[in-house]
Amino acid sequence: QVHLLESGGGLVQAGGSLRLSCAASGRTFSSYGMGWFRQAPGKTLEFVARIRWSGGSTYYADSVKGRFTISRDNAKNTVYLQMNSLKPEDTAVYYCGMRSGVGGNYEYWGQGTQVTVSS
Repeated sequence: QVHLLESGGGLVQAGGSLRLSCAASGRTFSSYGMGWFRQAPGKTLEFVARIRWSGGSTYYADSVKGRFTISRDNAKNTVYLQMNSLKPEDTAVYYCGMRSGVGGNYEYWGQGTQVTVSS
């Protein structure tokens, strides 16, 4: 089956940068794309960014547009989230998800990685 593993989270001061990675393994050949989501304590899961494996088209939430960049390395089955100009409001657990088709649900999820932005 599919396994997703996030890494790269940590503590950073406001205005700083972090680069998250999500390594995919298992039956990933039919995957349509990947997405990054985040969840702050007491809040619901929030969409951050998504990318298509083929062609690399991207889409961002308005809250991170211009600051975050999602990318992928197909050969490594890995997606990245470059986060610049971080704000305390970005503090959350960041999750990587995989969907098998356009318009479908994110069927597989990683364990999450904590991002904490200090003020």
